[in-house]
Amino acid sequence: MPTVNEVLTTLATMGTEQNRKIYARHGVSNAMSGVSFANLTTLKKQIKRNHSLAIACWDSGNHDAQVLATMIADPEQCSTELLNTWVHQLTNYVITDAFSGLAAKTPIALKLATAWRNADAEWVEAAGWSVTSILAMERADIPDSVFEPLLSRIATSIHGQKNRVRHAMNGTLTAIGIYRETLRHKALATAQQIGTVVVDHGETGCKTPHAVDYITKSVLKLQEMASRKSPKPPRKSS
Repeated sequence: MPTVNEVLTTLATMGTEQNRKIYARHGVSNAMSGVSFANLTTLKKQIKRNHSLAIACWDSGNHDAQVLATMIADPEQCSTELLNTWVHQLTNYVITDAFSGLAAKTPIALKLATAWRNADAEWVEAAGWSVTSILAMERADIPDSVFEPLLSRIATSIHGQKNRVRHAMNGTLTAIGIYRETLRHKALATAQQIGTVVVDHGETGCKTPHAVDYITKSVLKLQEMASRKSPKPPRKSS
């Protein structure tokens, strides 16, 4: 079982100057080694689940170690106190996305997402909406009635929100439209109503997708994939 210092040493050897420049352009400003996501995934497979090490990695303050922490932490052991501590330490969208992926796997995901969406801090709010997006996509056990009121909220408030909150809200809208079939018509109407969502992506080439186009194209793609996977009828014997 590696120690946090051993992990940091490994990350330092894996990092590259090019990756550090890329991450900096994406808003990462704290200490980092510049490790690719592919290498972090390899390291995750080697370490497997290690909750205590995850906490130590996060507490190191190193960006790469914190991303790794979200990969090796045990969602079942993530308490409200721990996740509320971590969410208030988010400083960029890269770590926010990684953190949201972990938070969405926890038993308290829906409760926390609701609270974070109503916060008054950009990255906390963004995390709340990002977790909501994942829940809309992956948690069929959560009823559509949980997500439907959010469409009205998005329609009336998205353009007045903080920069990355706008992006995350747009992500929730597209997730609902793609993965919640009974809400798709309303999601598309909401997307049509709000139009283009302007988000400053800094020095990157990233863009916030137009929700109508994104929902429509994604649904068609999923339908095509499902069609290819569906069993073909047996051939009639001659």
